[in-house]
Amino acid sequence: MTKTVWIIRREVWVTMKTGFDCLAETMHWVSAEPVHKGWSDDRKYRVVTGEGKTCLLRLSDAEHYDAKKKEYEIITKYAGLGFPMSQPIDFGMTGDRSLVYMLLSWVDGTDLEQILPGLPEETQYQLGRKAGDILKMIHSLSLDPGDIPVCTKKAKKLKQLSNYEQSDIRFNDDESAIRFVRENIDLIWKEPPVYQHGDYHPGNLIYTPKGTIGVIDFNRWEVGDPYEEFYKLESFGRELSIPYCIGQIDAYFQDNVPADFWKTLAVYVAHASLYSIKWAEKFGQEEIDGMIARCKAAFEDYDGFSSVVPKWYHKWRK
Repeated sequence: MTKTVWIIRREVWVTMKTGFDCLAETMHWVSAEPVHKGWSDDRKYRVVTGEGKTCLLRLSDAEHYDAKKKEYEIITKYAGLGFPMSQPIDFGMTGDRSLVYMLLSWVDGTDLEQILPGLPEETQYQLGRKAGDILKMIHSLSLDPGDIPVCTKKAKKLKQLSNYEQSDIRFNDDESAIRFVRENIDLIWKEPPVYQHGDYHPGNLIYTPKGTIGVIDFNRWEVGDPYEEFYKLESFGRELSIPYCIGQIDAYFQDNVPADFWKTLAVYVAHASLYSIKWAEKFGQEEIDGMIARCKAAFEDYDGFSSVVPKWYHKWRK
């Protein structure tokens, strides 16, 4: 064991020891290395047990106990669908009640966003179809009545748009997108609400050794409009693989995409393209520049939102 791993392991062990006394795995950790990928506030570790089992440990402050308990319940619900994903192992609080822990299985493989651009285009498309099938499975789960939100996101989206308009950093010629969102905001939330992954794009998917897709990072789960799940194809998918994006849409709708989907998706894309610039301000100029570049691409794909079907959907097929 290297010195670095031992220091990391000791830091986690001292924090977690009392809360994990009932778990045999805790007594046999070989290493616990921090995982820095992602935007979550959770502290994450890749844990290896003495038996060679690899797990993902997520730590949160105790004040988030209720939200994290619900997240673990949702992960358990999703795990019953049968697709590769971070499986629930254990959940609880540390003995001193200062931290919430969540122990999940580790999904072996490579981040899909890393490997996707180098694969043959037909393989990219087929992986997109697998992702679409999985998303449809998640959305097919029966909703618990208590999980259905009282309000839609219309007011929230309009408030976010106003915050963008009042910010110092704006995209040139953004008026067409602002107008498009305001005029068509009533299109969102027309579909029956569903359980969502909440952040479904190649950055939260794993390309497994078996050539299929595993799903990770469910911490942004929520209940909402199924069409909302697709706007991140424009934000984070199309820059990696247009065939993948097309495949996800095709499979989800069983190759018969409804007309109302496109205009509703365009509302989500127009909103996200602008508000993401405001959202990125707290992360620095590099992230702002990245969101501006994605906003520019969206304006080009949607002809300044005079069109509702992105150019890339038909272009790859020609």
